[in-house]
Amino acid sequence: MDTSRISRAALISAVALAAAATGTLPSVAATPAEPATSSVVVYDDTYYKDALGKEGDELKSALHTIISDQTKISYSQVWDALMETDEDPANPDNVILLYSGDSRSKDSNGGNADDWNREHVWAKSHGDFGTSTGPGTDVHHLRPTDVTVNSTRGNKDFDYGGSPVDQAPGSFSDDDSFEPRDEVKGDVARMILYMAVRYDGDDGFADLEPNDQVNNGSSPAIGKLSVLKEWNDQDPPSDFEKNRNQVIFDQIQHNRNPFIDHPEWVDSIWP
Repeated sequence: MDTSRISRAALISAVALAAAATGTLPSVAATPAEPATSSVVVYDDTYYKDALGKEGDELKSALHTIISDQTKISYSQVWDALMETDEDPANPDNVILLYSGDSRSKDSNGGNADDWNREHVWAKSHGDFGTSTGPGTDVHHLRPTDVTVNSTRGNKDFDYGGSPVDQAPGSFSDDDSFEPRDEVKGDVARMILYMAVRYDGDDGFADLEPNDQVNNGSSPAIGKLSVLKEWNDQDPPSDFEKNRNQVIFDQIQHNRNPFIDHPEWVDSIWP
């Protein structure tokens, strides 16, 4: 067990204290919330009301303002957050790993082979934000992954092609890009585009933007945008992804990934 892990109670307590400091008390559920078919309508009437009717840059700006109102957690708290957000619906003692789809014990987290660790889907070197509280700890793009698979992905951009990835069936990798399995291609796209809207340079961190190239290195960019848009269309939000969004909103950060609720907004912002 990683010594940086904290208990679920400590996580909830820390979130509550942070929220109280901002004058907003969190609504903490005892178990992950079930996705509701009417949730988008409910949040359109409340959470997204200032974004409705807007397009393009105006929509992006409105969504940035909305989702920037969030509770932040530390990098050590991410362990327990992921145990809630990515819990296996069929086994509450396990989490589902992003790139492989494997169900693995929550207790098998750490840095050894066959452990799972905290994958930054928007690679933390792209914009050099590391594990700083903010983009480095934003659970909307942090996911459990196998340690070896995480190393294979590294900080590569996303694109098609490459050789099969050991321990992640359906995923491929080459020298400059990584292709996740079909079942989470849309998840990856929506996480990347969330980051581009949430972090636009006004909070001391880099202005993150997708582009249509690979080999972005340490620049605050990830590609390929055209491929991510395809993946958003090909792989609509699943119940698991919707539930994850709800748990983050209800229990942890109290903000939402708008592209899970409204995948069509991707084409409005990036036509």
